[in-house]
Amino acid sequence: MAKELTPRSENYSQWYNELVVKADLAENSAVRGCMVIKPYGYAIWEKMQAELDRMFKETGHVNAYFPLFIPKSFFSKEAAHVEGFAKECAVVTHYRLMNDPDGKGVVVDPNAKLEEELIVRPTSETIIWNTYKNWIQSYRDLPILCNQWANVVRWEMRTRLFLRTAEFLWQEGHTAHETKQEALEETEKMVNVYADFAEEFMAVPVIKGAKSENERFAGALETYTIEALMQDGKALQSGTSHFLGQNFAKAFDVKFANKEGKEDYVWATSWGVSTRLMGALIMAHSDDNGLVLPPKLAPFQVVIVPIYRNEDQLKAIKEKADEISSKLKTRGISVKVDDKDTKKPGWKFAEYELKGVPVRIAMGPRDLENGTVEIARRDTLEKQVVSIENIDQFISDLLEDIQNNIYQKAFDYRKEHTTTVDSYDEFKEVLKNKGGFVLAHWDGSPETEQKIKDETKATIRCIPFDGEKEEGKCIYSGNPSSQRVLFALAY
Repeated sequence: MAKELTPRSENYSQWYNELVVKADLAENSAVRGCMVIKPYGYAIWEKMQAELDRMFKETGHVNAYFPLFIPKSFFSKEAAHVEGFAKECAVVTHYRLMNDPDGKGVVVDPNAKLEEELIVRPTSETIIWNTYKNWIQSYRDLPILCNQWANVVRWEMRTRLFLRTAEFLWQEGHTAHETKQEALEETEKMVNVYADFAEEFMAVPVIKGAKSENERFAGALETYTIEALMQDGKALQSGTSHFLGQNFAKAFDVKFANKEGKEDYVWATSWGVSTRLMGALIMAHSDDNGLVLPPKLAPFQVVIVPIYRNEDQLKAIKEKADEISSKLKTRGISVKVDDKDTKKPGWKFAEYELKGVPVRIAMGPRDLENGTVEIARRDTLEKQVVSIENIDQFISDLLEDIQNNIYQKAFDYRKEHTTTVDSYDEFKEVLKNKGGFVLAHWDGSPETEQKIKDETKATIRCIPFDGEKEEGKCIYSGNPSSQRVLFALAY
């Protein structure tokens, strides 16, 4: 099968790009910077979506939908927000095409100019807070805990499938609260939901923390984040939750009568994850043979491949394969029986390895006689022959072991590639030769942070929530510091 990948050690970026395409996850579209998510890739996204949606609803959130188009004037109401997104906005100026008088196809009708230009949403705070103004009059209307699954557009110049595209899929939660404390608790609750999802389902260990002022979401007073480490030693921001204070409520005049009958502005949060999680999933676990998927997110967890020479053998093996499949499905395990005769077993083995199917079962005539099957696990590529009796329990335990093993491998990599440094020279040496997360003292000033970024390209990924308070000196300025922060080169 001509689907060999460039080795990760040779060119990590090329390995990633090839893997996304060859594993049938996504491809570039005719529109520059946009992607087509193919059925296999979308099946993984649907699994992510289903689990996250369940977790949101368990925490009291409901889904809604808001418009794709946002009046341009809305953006100018919150200064930091417009400044943060202005360069990425796609703008609709006209609403109609016409035949070109010169006979060269169609052109924009100059008479069909919009009275007010529309922004294709890069995020929805402005349109949602304009809507909330109509929904909120009293404390009895609070809290509002809304989420929407949507697409957004951010006009990126340098794009890469899943990691950075001009249009991408995501969810964005937007909540309104009576008190500052409630909003802060919501912000923390949702970053914890994201961390639980990343670790339990994606098998990706993450570090939770607060963003520095320079790295906060545009218009937020606080941004909390989960940061993951990829196998090339770079960090990937994998989910953010923002405490917006009363900024958007003031911008859109969203007030409510509190329990004392006094008027006050509503407190706000927003939080989101995107198809960038697909990039995290690929880069955190996969190898030179292809995808390695955690069983909890694999489109199908087990594939059964019959090996036969004639139709009679196939019929007998297929009967037993269907029996095994039925047993596994009863346990909630997703199975595919691939009995197509258009590809040989060897081709199928390589294809399912490339696509990261967690468990592969091969069954031939001799297996049928012996009451056994050959089982291959994708994470370690180990094979073993096991009895068909109680195979459903065996596979169930195996899938759990694979999920845990994938997480542990990523955790061990992160641990090995997290370095504590006390000097700027040591900091630069680690970034250059080792990579990964670097824990270092920082004096808390945006100026120092910017100088370090300009000189090394490393950014403060977060100020860890569980970081120990420890007096020290900033690696750059020598000024006092009370806690180490997490630096890394990042996507």
